[in-house]
Amino acid sequence: MSHHHGHHHTHDHPDLKGRNLVISILLNIVITVAQVIGGILSGSLALLSDALHNFSDVISLIISYVANKLTKKKASFQKTFGYKRAEILAAFINAATLIIVAILLIIEAIKRFHKPEIIESNLVIWLSLIAIIGNGFSVLLLKKDSKSNMNMKSAYIHLLTDMMASVAVLVGGLLMKYYQLFWVDSVLTFAIAIYLIWMGFDLLINSTKVLMLFTPSSVPIEKIVAEINAFNSIKNVHHVHVWQLNEDEVHLEAHIDFSENITLSEFDAILHDIEDLVFKKYDINHVNIQPEYSKDDAKDVIVQD
Repeated sequence: MSHHHGHHHTHDHPDLKGRNLVISILLNIVITVAQVIGGILSGSLALLSDALHNFSDVISLIISYVANKLTKKKASFQKTFGYKRAEILAAFINAATLIIVAILLIIEAIKRFHKPEIIESNLVIWLSLIAIIGNGFSVLLLKKDSKSNMNMKSAYIHLLTDMMASVAVLVGGLLMKYYQLFWVDSVLTFAIAIYLIWMGFDLLINSTKVLMLFTPSSVPIEKIVAEINAFNSIKNVHHVHVWQLNEDEVHLEAHIDFSENITLSEFDAILHDIEDLVFKKYDINHVNIQPEYSKDDAKDVIVQD
């Protein structure tokens, strides 16, 4: 049996992700330390919850930074794909931690709601303003890369939600200062937690699908099989696998049963047409085809290995 492996490469762009992540990490370390101290001194659970979220930001940004560096390492005999999935794994970890932190915040918010405490609102207001400025700058740094990279999106979501949480804390601080509504601290903490779950869940599901080798939702396997079956001399397309390796690579693997005993050069010409078809219509840029002629094997489109 022979295999042919073809692929289309995407263009590389100047990589500023590493630098932007380092700046964001340093900013969030400063914000976290300030909020922990301020939260303890003021007695604000919302401020401490924001600090906890900021700390998770630091961890997630470090994970994203390490993953970004790992993807640049070359493949080897032991790691034939290199570390191309490092960023997907980072996105999964970051999304999972976002949800775990949110659940912990909900538990604490419920406890505090029943026993509201007097809070030093001035400290809450000033520290939330600092956090908004720092996280806002980090969000701007990562916004562009977040549109095309799941790892960067996970870091971006952490920072964006933290900026929004800081806005909520600021509003709470103002309400406590001018209206003595100290119970609002717990309500805002609860709202922040629900927002974290809402933002993290979609990313968790998407990264899980990639790690589990699920077929991308944008790839209609049955339609692709029908289009390839329409090629001259192709009798049957079967044993199909489609999976996403990382942000840039979608792989198609299939067995093709030919109606004639064609030459290798004829197969190469047909394969080139198949590669062009799936790349232009479905963004599949790695194709691995096993050609067959009168082979006695399962002809189902999906065959359990």
